[in-house]
Amino acid sequence: MPKSHQLSPAQAGGQARPGRAASVAVSGPAVKTAPPPIDGDCQTCTSDRHDEWNAGARGETPLQRADRAYGEILQEVRVAQTGVQILFAFLLTLAFTSRFASITQFQRNAYVVTLMLCAASAALLIAPAAFHRVVYRRRLKHHLVRIANRLALSGLLLLLLALVSALLLILDVVIGRGPALLLAAGALGWFATWWFGLPAWSRLRHDASAGPVPGPRHGER
Repeated sequence: MPKSHQLSPAQAGGQARPGRAASVAVSGPAVKTAPPPIDGDCQTCTSDRHDEWNAGARGETPLQRADRAYGEILQEVRVAQTGVQILFAFLLTLAFTSRFASITQFQRNAYVVTLMLCAASAALLIAPAAFHRVVYRRRLKHHLVRIANRLALSGLLLLLLALVSALLLILDVVIGRGPALLLAAGALGWFATWWFGLPAWSRLRHDASAGPVPGPRHGER
């Protein structure tokens, strides 16, 4: 009778491994899952999770996202710089007119304050470009984006104050100090509402409703 050949456990294990490896090889690629949401935290607002969302929705790496964000900041700053340049040019020529010597002390002080606010706003709005030149090729793009964002917001705030101060100066010459103060205060509230109030309200409303939301909807952001 022929002898039956039995495999040892080591040999059986050795033959089983190729089959197991083949089963692993044909299995699909591993799918990365997002980390579980944190209570009170928006899944797309934190830097790491926002980078994951951009990578999936836009196909962006963190550096590509930083490049895009910096480009958007520069485009927005160009809009504000136009207003600063026009106002600054007007204020510089105003001091050389014949009627400037006859203005009151209040009007002179308002002119000086407006001129300094306009100069400070121009400095902050131009600062992102200068900052970029200084840190060029130093791998500080993420830091550049954060600093440029703060500089742009500060420049817009000073531009708002410069516009209101210039309006107060002109209205004081035309209709008197009392009505000029009231209209300037109304203009301050009007500018602040649309420039800062509405975005802040939208941000607070989004943060308040971000807790129960599992993630960004399709097409959002």
